[in-house]
Amino acid sequence: MPVVRAKQIKRIVSLSGATLPPRFQAIIDRFGGDPLSMEKAGVAYATDQIIDLIANGVNHIHLYTMNRPEIAAAILHNLEGIIA
Repeated sequence: MPVVRAKQIKRIVSLSGATLPPRFQAIIDRFGGDPLSMEKAGVAYATDQIIDLIANGVNHIHLYTMNRPEIAAAILHNLEGIIA
């Protein structure tokens, strides 16, 4: 599930008690106040995670974009030439 809104991840963390990886926390700290920048950074982070999964042998990825097909489209665009 690509996180593209700071409010979204803050709610998830507060409900679950989870902690965020330092790299992702830095993204939220830097871009969380600017919705457009946060969306672009979230798409980039999700794209990087998918590339890492593929590089490590994962063959199938399912994206939950919470009725935001443009997020899935942006990620797929970033993966052109990497996945078939």
